[in-house]
Order: sequence, then structure tokens, then C-alpha cells
Amino acid sequence: MTDSRLPTEPSRRAYDVVIVGGAIMGSSTAWFLADNPDFDGSVLVVERDPSYAMCSTAHTNSSIRQQFSHPLNIRMSQFTARFVKDLRRRMGGDPRVPDLTIQTFGYMYLADTEAAAAILRANQTVQRAEGAETELLTPDEIAARYPFYRLDDILLGSINRKDEGYWDGGTVFDWFRRKAREGGVEYVAGEVVAMTREGAQVTGVTLASGRRVACGHVVNASGPRAARTAAMAGLDLPVEPRKRFSWVFRAERPLDRALPLTIDPSGVHVRQDGPETYLAGAAPDPDPAVDPDDFEMDPGRWLDHVWPVLATRIPQFEAIRVVSEWAGHYAYNTLDQNAVVGPHPEVENFLFLNGFSGHGLQQAPAMGRATAEWLTYGVFRSLDLTPLRYDRIAAGAPLLERAVI
Repeated sequence: MTDSRLPTEPSRRAYDVVIVGGAIMGSSTAWFLADNPDFDGSVLVVERDPSYAMCSTAHTNSSIRQQFSHPLNIRMSQFTARFVKDLRRRMGGDPRVPDLTIQTFGYMYLADTEAAAAILRANQTVQRAEGAETELLTPDEIAARYPFYRLDDILLGSINRKDEGYWDGGTVFDWFRRKAREGGVEYVAGEVVAMTREGAQVTGVTLASGRRVACGHVVNASGPRAARTAAMAGLDLPVEPRKRFSWVFRAERPLDRALPLTIDPSGVHVRQDGPETYLAGAAPDPDPAVDPDDFEMDPGRWLDHVWPVLATRIPQFEAIRVVSEWAGHYAYNTLDQNAVVGPHPEVENFLFLNGFSGHGLQQAPAMGRATAEWLTYGVFRSLDLTPLRYDRIAAGAPLLERAVI
């Protein structure tokens, strides 16, 4: 993923668009701008870590699902599925771009209470209306398909095997970035540390080097640092870094079929990761905001919580061995766990691309397309993301997403 040889100073004094953050959200936006013949402006992407080693994109579990509670989130994932499976054509038929697919082992949501089962039923109604193929399964039906689960406490399951599972987000990110640069987008290694705001406009950004760059629009694509970036323009944003842990492990007795991404009622999730490995994830408890540079693991979370949950739900996982682990961050929207996209209602040349709360990677193509459309046309054309605009933040009116992992 590294762009270690990026220049450290912009080549121009002014750009039509400055994107703060060059991971998958910023690079998706950059590519959609570069690919659109109707956009003829200049674009600068400022990335503080050109190795991308610490960005959320590098720490993602790279999964995709349509099992959301809000139609917009379903539609965005459906677009990503189409985009990924048609990546080469969408990138101009470039023979260097690989053919990609989605490993559709599905997500298995498990409900152990009547309230949780009611949510699965309500979500399925929304999902089926949007074209998802979500099935509700009784414990006996789950056992017939996946006999390795212990289900004595489970009332209902939900699974979708259409375009739901794992995808190669890292490769899509690489090609967003590469094709954006080939299309004329300028990337620099640096950090935006201040913004100049004159009334209702951000007129420029200042880099850590002291260099000031004028801008027509600025896009906040800075992931877990989103609130800090917004504050430079004098704006409040309820997005904070929340730590999330991942573990890759091997089982002494591997399962005889692919493991869906299983969301246990405890909040622990686990899925197939490779032919002989599995990936589990969990949040800390408690789950406070953390420093965006805090990637320290908590060994006790695995030993005292995650491993016991896995061994209880899937008895074959009683004897397992961790082979790698890492901590990453959700850019967590504390209002409603949904994205914030588009312009600020008062500072209209400041655009948000923030607060994805764990489902950002799978929304990156749709979000980049939408942001590029706004920058080019002043409206969302392909998919109306108006309900996700900042206006609801200012009004304190949440647009809740109930299917957050």
C-alpha cells in the first residue's frame, strides 16, 4: 500500500479541491473526480502517513454485507459489490487491473432473545425490499446447514449469501490511488494542521511544514481524526476513534465447510479467513474514545471473553491458536453510527466524509462517487445521500443504523 516516495510539498499554491486523508475514502473521491470528464479542476490529497500502516483501511477485516437496517446502507454495499466485480471495466479496461470477486460465505446474525429476533425480522423486510436475499432460519434450519454451532440459546438466525462475505479492499484501494495519480491528482506526504476560514468559506489549509495552500473546497476524509480536522474549520463533529481488536487463529479441528461471518449475541464476530484460518473480532469493554495513535492490544480481552465465546458457540474452537492480532479504529459516529457526507450547511465548501462506524470500507466506492458528484455538480446524482448530510447532526436528529457490528 505504501506511497513512501510521495513529494512532501505541493507543486501549486492553490487547488480546486484539497482532500485531507489519502486512505480509501479520500482516494475513492480522488479517483471518481479524475475519472469524470465533467470535472476539470485540480485536486490535492494530503496524507500524513504515506505508508498507510496505521490507517483504518489497513486494519479492516475487509468484509461486505447487505444486512443493514437502513436502505441507503444496503444500496451502497450493493453498488460496491457491482463495482468490485466489474473493477477492470470501470477503470477503463486497463489490463493491469485484476479481476476480483466476492467470497460469498454470508453473514450469520444470531438472536437469543425475542427482542433481537424482532429486529432481525424487521431488518429482513427492509433488506428484501432492496433486493437482498436475506433468509431467516430457525435453529433447526441453521443446524442443518451449519452443524458445528451450539444453538440451544438461539431463537432465530439471519443470513444472506448474495454478495455478502469477503472482498479484497486492499487491492481496490491500491487501484483507486494509482489511477487517481495517473489521472492527474496530486498526492503529498504531509499533515494538515490548520485551516483558514473567512466567514462561510474555508479559503486555505496549512501543512505541518508551514506551507499554506489555497482551496476551493476541502474534503474531510481523515478517518478517526475526523473531529480534529473539522475543528480546524471551527466545526463540531461527533466522531471519535473507538478501538477494535482482531485475531487470526487456527483450529486443531477445522470446520468442514466455510464459516459465515457469525455475529454472536455477545458481540463477538468470527468468519473464515483463509483455507485453514479464521478471523475473530471484538470491541473493548468498556469502549471509550481513544487516541488515534493508540493501537495497544488487550490480552485479557481474548483470554477472558473472546476465546470462551468462540468455544461455547462453536465447540470445535475450544482448541485454537492465535497466529496474528492487531488493533484498529472505528471512526464512530456517537449520534447514530451512520456516515456524515456532503457539505456543512453554513460552511458549504467544507465536505464531510466521516463517521462510518465500522462499515466504511464497503461504502467507500459509493461515498467517493457521491462526494465527487457533489464537487462536480453540486448534487448527489447516482444515489441520493441527502439523509446522511450534516444537517441531522446540527438538529440532533439521528438516522439510526441498528445493524452495527
